[in-house]
Amino acid sequence: MKKILLIIIMLASQASAMEYINLNDGHKMPVLGLGTWTLNNSQAAESVYTAIKAGYRLIDTARYYGNESGVGQGVRRAIKEGLIRRDEIFITSKIIPGINDPDSAINESNKTLGLEYIDLMLIHQPGYNDEKLYKALERGVKAGIIKSIGISNYYTPEEFERIAKIASIIPAVVQNENHIFYQNSDLQKYLTRYGTVIESWYPFGGRGNTREIFNNQAIKKIAASHKKTSAQIILRWQIQAGYIVIPGSSNPAHIRENIEVFDFALSPDEMNIIANLNRNKRFENW
Repeated sequence: MKKILLIIIMLASQASAMEYINLNDGHKMPVLGLGTWTLNNSQAAESVYTAIKAGYRLIDTARYYGNESGVGQGVRRAIKEGLIRRDEIFITSKIIPGINDPDSAINESNKTLGLEYIDLMLIHQPGYNDEKLYKALERGVKAGIIKSIGISNYYTPEEFERIAKIASIIPAVVQNENHIFYQNSDLQKYLTRYGTVIESWYPFGGRGNTREIFNNQAIKKIAASHKKTSAQIILRWQIQAGYIVIPGSSNPAHIRENIEVFDFALSPDEMNIIANLNRNKRFENW
């Protein structure tokens, strides 16, 4: 009997571990998810399934990644096995501007995922006719195949305002490069007037830069004090700072490690130490 109660408590703890943020359109979004950039369909399917088993409820993909099919496969497998319901998983995809028929592209993305609807669809980056694409995303919301919409790789208030001024639905999310060396807190503060939140891709700086970030002495010292890894400290910092994070990995151990950030909190002093690591240094040009 005691063993059964322990299992129930552990399952309840896992179910309540994930934290959520309220978007400006009334939907709730998990604050931590799995990024799938560079994964092929087979890798994406397995990684998504592994992540869902570990407690993830947010998965990020894009048409450009070429792995929407694999992401959908991994989610459907988890649903079929009773690990989750469709309404318990939050799927984000992105679409690049410049295409001739954005409505058809959105429908195709939804069809490829095979999950009835897309929880969040973003413009992948600024580009030709991105305002036209945003209006197509709004039509997708009205048609019921998209729940929330936003933009990605728009880094300034001016870039955001260009989209906001033509929008009938204000972007719920701005997904940008964001890590300890590039925090862009000014944009985050600006977006509070709209209730728009920033989602961080490359929260560890991306491939080739993780060693420098993980070995930062301030991060290592904080990690040691909490008996956590550098990766976990960085993710916890971003979550407490009000960001959504989507670390990418196909390594099951890393996938599990990255979600183990809801059982501790950073102190105000530790948050300030990390905030002061900002160099306004980006690693990518998206």
